[in-house]
Amino acid sequence: MVPLLASVPAQAKSKDEKRQEILEMKDEVLAKLYKSNPETKSMIKEAEGYAVFNSGGVNVILFSAGSGTGVAHDNKSGQNIYMKMATGGVGIGLGVKDYRTVMIFHKRSSFDNFVDKGWDFSGQADAAAKVSDEGGAASGADTVVSGVSVYQMTENGLALQATLQGTKYWKNGKLNKD
Repeated sequence: MVPLLASVPAQAKSKDEKRQEILEMKDEVLAKLYKSNPETKSMIKEAEGYAVFNSGGVNVILFSAGSGTGVAHDNKSGQNIYMKMATGGVGIGLGVKDYRTVMIFHKRSSFDNFVDKGWDFSGQADAAAKVSDEGGAASGADTVVSGVSVYQMTENGLALQATLQGTKYWKNGKLNKD
């Protein structure tokens, strides 16, 4: 006989629950960023907006791929825009990495372009070896380009890579509808 609980399908999370999870992730990531880079708190307050993403990636010899979710916050309107991201690339590397990305938009045009078009193509070189709070990560991706400051923090993983990455960010149609 099959137990009753085994036949009950897992309850899917509601839109509000998914939004809340993303906002909690955003708050946790920003707290870590402010602790390691205190100057970013005023940068974010004075910016046109910012975005925070929870991402994971795999690099297997010549190819890399990853995906994630996040939120872009418009400081002017106070609106949260829920987003998705996917990345792929070519280069030399090996590893798996769970990381968080914070983008601070200093120009209105940069924020609007990110939310409406969301495309980024860049080279990346980094090394990461981290499990929980142990280990460290070094990244060549912390940059300021076209009015955007980017901070990337490794949560867990082991990776060594030098890749040309293509990353696509787009609005999450389901989570932005009421």
